[in-house]
Amino acid sequence: MYRARDVMQKRFHTLSPHMTIAEAIEHFKRASEEAHRRVFGMIVKDEAGRLVGMLSMYDVLLLIRPKHTQVWGIMTDIEVNGLFEVIAERAQSVHVEDLMTTDVITIKPDTHVLHILDIMIKKHIRRLPVVNEGIIEGMVYLSDLFYFLVDNLSPQGGGTH
Repeated sequence: MYRARDVMQKRFHTLSPHMTIAEAIEHFKRASEEAHRRVFGMIVKDEAGRLVGMLSMYDVLLLIRPKHTQVWGIMTDIEVNGLFEVIAERAQSVHVEDLMTTDVITIKPDTHVLHILDIMIKKHIRRLPVVNEGIIEGMVYLSDLFYFLVDNLSPQGGGTH
């Protein structure tokens, strides 16, 4: 019986809610280099190690996207010269806690992999924090779950994980 503990990554990078978005972007870059794959979202935890949110690439892109496009329509109708500089300045003053998602779906270490799959598909989630008694123990990534499942469904059985 395969559980979250069997597929979760125990090494993962985290952010502080008090970091600026510019600092968080640097953490994303560093985490991607260390993981040898692109990191698209990170756990945000407080000083006690408790989960307080998640910051995703999408959250940062929403900050970068000019706000008035939502009102005026398409970008081709808007003068964009100088906007990038304004956005770069904003990234120095906006904090992770201002953008992060606080309503985070989590799983427990003993959550069955098929329940994890169901949650990820229904909620369109690519990563799920594994939390035990308030402490973050790991992260299940959709790509890791995919390969874990297909490896264990192969005719050879037993998988490579």
